Amino acid sequence: MSLFKRSVVSEIMSHAGVVLSTLLVVWLSVLLVRLLGEAANGSIGADVVFGLATFSSITALPVILSVSLFIAVLTTVTRNFRESEMVVWFASGLSLKDWIGPIMRCAVPIALMIAVLTLVASPWAYRQITEYRQRYEQRSDLSKVTTGQFIETNDGARVFFAEQPTQPGEEMGNIIARVVDQEWLSVVTAQGARIQEEANGDRFLVLSEGHRYDLKPGLPDFRLIDFERYGFRLESKASASSIDAARQLAESQIKARPTMQLFADDTDEARSQIMWRLALPLAALNLALLAIPLGSVNPRLGRSGDFLIAGLVGLLYMNLINLSRGWIGSGQLSFGVGVWLVHAIFTALMAYMMWRKLRVKAPKDPAPPDPAV
Repeated sequence: MSLFKRSVVSEIMSHAGVVLSTLLVVWLSVLLVRLLGEAANGSIGADVVFGLATFSSITALPVILSVSLFIAVLTTVTRNFRESEMVVWFASGLSLKDWIGPIMRCAVPIALMIAVLTLVASPWAYRQITEYRQRYEQRSDLSKVTTGQFIETNDGARVFFAEQPTQPGEEMGNIIARVVDQEWLSVVTAQGARIQEEANGDRFLVLSEGHRYDLKPGLPDFRLIDFERYGFRLESKASASSIDAARQLAESQIKARPTMQLFADDTDEARSQIMWRLALPLAALNLALLAIPLGSVNPRLGRSGDFLIAGLVGLLYMNLINLSRGWIGSGQLSFGVGVWLVHAIFTALMAYMMWRKLRVKAPKDPAPPDPAV
């Protein structure tokens, strides 16, 4: 029995590690492509891409862990049936229900980890993501400029492009900016730029040796200004009050609220989020147990059909949880029913399928002898 448990636990954890690493690589690849695209468009800063990728991965880990556990148990059980190892275990006096113990030994720690992620880590990560984005929005326009790229700010009202600096003391090289306000359309060019901070904390952008062209669209008004040094006040850096405002905005989002705050809110939207956070660890346990009868296949049949059915069952489970969350949030389903209804349905399904697999059919009565013979 101990040999059986060790072999099952070892194989499940090995498969889970492979699936988890594969899903994480796929997730990070898609996420980094999206974040780098946002950084190229100026929606976020290049210096926060790594942080946003890290926090976004924390929010995705509960689902990734649940799927990894389900696939690991499913492939382990299926392999034992297809390679006839299950015949050896059955001949040794074990049955299919003896798989529950070693599988739960793997599933319970993973479910506890998912619970910690959904109840504590994921809300914190959502708050960090929102604060990162809010702090970037509160930066001055110049701090968003990356040399060699066009950057739009203020919904396209300002467009910047700067080259690498060629003169000592300059933070940027040739720079061009287009600024649109209520009256004027302005184009500013300069051979260099640097930020100057005064003793009182005011920050100025100082352009050197450039031109400014102002015109009113649709009117003959035009102004041309040549300058050796031209400075104008920049927006101040994010103060402590603005950081606090960003944090409050982050916590106002339902996904970023701490779990205890959701319990105190006592609203349908808060209850729907609580249901989601409690559902993921329970779903991980249910899917791990459901993989036992789903993986009990006939080795003479093809593989694709069984895996397709198992995938559809897992997808249906997660979609029903999402549907219940939406119903709770809209007040169409009470929290007391929605928090356990889907899990009870799939637990009953798992028990029925296990009963079907464990049931021993009575032998048929032999046919009576033919009196004519």
